[in-house]
Amino acid sequence: MTIAYDGTAFHGWQKQDLPAAQYEQFKSERADGGPRVMPERADLPELIVGVRDPGRVRLRTVQEVVERAVREVVREPVHILGASRTDTGVHALAQCAAFTTSDERETGAPDDRLVRAINSRLADDVIVRACERVRDDFDPIRDCESKGYRYSILDGGVRPLFERARVARVQVDLDVEAMARAGELIVGEHDFAAFASAGHGRESTVRTVLGCAVRWREAEEGSVHGRGVIEIEVSGTGFLYNMVRIIAGTLVEVGKGKMTREQVGEALARGERGLAGATMAAEGLCLMWIRYRGDE
Repeated sequence: MTIAYDGTAFHGWQKQDLPAAQYEQFKSERADGGPRVMPERADLPELIVGVRDPGRVRLRTVQEVVERAVREVVREPVHILGASRTDTGVHALAQCAAFTTSDERETGAPDDRLVRAINSRLADDVIVRACERVRDDFDPIRDCESKGYRYSILDGGVRPLFERARVARVQVDLDVEAMARAGELIVGEHDFAAFASAGHGRESTVRTVLGCAVRWREAEEGSVHGRGVIEIEVSGTGFLYNMVRIIAGTLVEVGKGKMTREQVGEALARGERGLAGATMAAEGLCLMWIRYRGDE
């Protein structure tokens, strides 16, 4: 399945539950004071889907919601495995996920009827864009060759309105050319220890970034957002926890004139988290594409 979703009202992709007391603590935390588990918007519902065991709550995640819809359609137990474990508030245009069910259709055959059936059981903030039968040993994580993310920043500091859940806000003008030049250093195989959050859980922090481009996009006609949007496009063979958001935060520091291109190189070389920029807010990040062997 190829899945798109607005991550605002989801606790990320992966299914999870929490002790009720811990959930209440998370609800009370401010976005800049800890994990952004609850959105700031008052018009959104509480992000839980039920109680799993006494004293625990099941959080609303994309995997949970889509898996329930698929189970209703195929009428048998399924487990959905996603290619990318996007965090709370992060969006996706083309998440890839797979499940196994009793099905004799040919490999590679699209199934529009399955798409319609699943979508009829999904909420408005998530949609299945396509379904097709794959080989029995397909693994959406292991077989992934590369993936691409986009981080969007409002240019000019105007408070966003219609796009407020999908762009980050920086209240000063940014030097896009300087950000682009610094982004060139990110490309290649490096130890990205300085660009990973604590507790990333990986034995190695070496990753390969295939591209890191920074561009300015003019605002659409009639937009109330100001001049335009700065887009940071990052692609690679794999990423560490919060790596793209920290890359974005580092380039924003360059754009503000608070970091130089040389300091970005120093952060890469020394691998110290304190030398890189802050972790940018989740709402600016979107998973744009995932590529597999044989894809054009």
